Amino acid sequence: MSSFSKRPYVRRLIVAVFIAGTLCIAGIASAASRNVLWEIVSGCLDPTIPNYCTLCRWPLVTSSCGADKRCENTSELWAETADYAAIRDIKMCNCPEGFVHGLVLPRTRVTGVEDPNRPDSIWNFAWNVAAGRIHDLSQICLVVNPSGMRTQDQLHVHIMRLQSDARQKLEKCSGVHITDLNTVWKTAGKFAADNGLRDYGVIVIQSSDGGYWVHVEKESPERKYGLVSCR
Repeated sequence: MSSFSKRPYVRRLIVAVFIAGTLCIAGIASAASRNVLWEIVSGCLDPTIPNYCTLCRWPLVTSSCGADKRCENTSELWAETADYAAIRDIKMCNCPEGFVHGLVLPRTRVTGVEDPNRPDSIWNFAWNVAAGRIHDLSQICLVVNPSGMRTQDQLHVHIMRLQSDARQKLEKCSGVHITDLNTVWKTAGKFAADNGLRDYGVIVIQSSDGGYWVHVEKESPERKYGLVSCR
């Protein structure tokens, strides 16, 4: 029997060091993955920049980068202004025509619902993009998840259809009627404070009597009320 096999504690030590190293690497990778949306909105939407195909890991599907045009490896730009961009969410990949899940992002660094620099006009832009994709406005929902229940640290408004029974659920919840989408953040922040919520998600839908309905959730409104995926 070798001297190594006579010392099981040595083997345990090696295994422990290996596991610790693996967890460290996984943690770094996980932290890096929280910036995917920022990398896309800041470096993948203009294919004319120098070395675009080298620098952008998710090039536009309309670009000339490589032969791999699979949905999962590309970005699809729906609309843009100097302040915002709307892109296809990866959840749309391999889904039938008619399924909609998009993301609207600011073109400056804004982390999420908790960021004091969250822009008011993002909701108007998101609604206009949604209306171009989901023609029945009563089916549209715009959603931002709580900071503790998101996977990306760049503010993104989800564009989706409502689940079939979501409107009935929401009408039974407390919420606030507004007529101006530029007041969503202010309305949601006050609603959350009044209900003792420090972290919260926001959902906006069309109100049945005109205007819009804003509701705040401590959980993820995306999964609770929206058609998240086609599977």
